[in-house]
Amino acid sequence: MSLKKTLLFSILGLSLGLTVSLPTLAADAVSPANEATTPSAEAIVPKESMFQAGRAYIARVSDRLADTVTEKSDELINRAMEVIGVRYRWDAELPQSGLDGSSFVGYVFKDKLGFLLPRKSTQMSRVGKPISREELQPGDLVFFNTMRLTFSHVGIYVGDNKFIHSPSKGTAVRVDDLGSLYWDKRFDGARRLDGSDNLDDAERQELLNEVKNLKRKSHSL
Repeated sequence: MSLKKTLLFSILGLSLGLTVSLPTLAADAVSPANEATTPSAEAIVPKESMFQAGRAYIARVSDRLADTVTEKSDELINRAMEVIGVRYRWDAELPQSGLDGSSFVGYVFKDKLGFLLPRKSTQMSRVGKPISREELQPGDLVFFNTMRLTFSHVGIYVGDNKFIHSPSKGTAVRVDDLGSLYWDKRFDGARRLDGSDNLDDAERQELLNEVKNLKRKSHSL
């Protein structure tokens, strides 16, 4: 979906839980109105930084993400499957130009569920709760050490011991088996998006800034 059609964004690791319209998100988290010196007659908004507002937003919605992903896992996987064949391209973010490993995952979650993930796979590995291989369910994130660096690659588990991902230069988005020799040897762990995270303050602020930018862009459409 294009930004014109969607305009629904949440923040994994920030809001981490509820797909809301940008106007609602603005009122709750990052709108300049939160910084106004004169509150509206309908509600008194405390003076707080954008980061503090983001944390307050997390508290209200963080318990909803797990159910949302579970309920929409089929839609999520179907959207990911639609991108099969898109070529790998490092540091690209749209199927039209190509997708690398982390941008593929980020694109599917944002396009289908309106969830905004951190850009790097190492940062994604700190979102949600760690789960064992035996606990994997469709929609969980799976991580691999492909560059002699932990969590250097990420994919989306689709069930039946399979995952979908954008592997490397010269390849395209495809489905692979976790049990294959190559991926089994490099498996680094998995995360379930449950509303929790281990991101630092700077990473949370970066995502809040991105939501603010998306809101600004939506107003210009």
